[in-house]
Amino acid sequence: MADGTEDRHWSRTRSLMWIMFVLWLLFSFVVHFFVDSLNQITFLGFPLGFYMAAQGSLIAFVIMLFVFAARQDAIDREEGQAEDI
Repeated sequence: MADGTEDRHWSRTRSLMWIMFVLWLLFSFVVHFFVDSLNQITFLGFPLGFYMAAQGSLIAFVIMLFVFAARQDAIDREEGQAEDI
């Protein structure tokens, strides 16, 4: 594999990882710091801060896992790094 292709692959992988890390920080810490403000809004009959602490963040994490896996697979295939089974 050419060195430029490897550099581009890792650059894209690193960018994806940082995006997912920032989203993880957002849903695991930032949302919970503003729970009092979010409780002024209701979602499905529950205060939004309570909902995000109880279920919303967990749902976001599961969605993030699927998005990360799909995007990483696309990056691997585009850069010729896919592991076909």
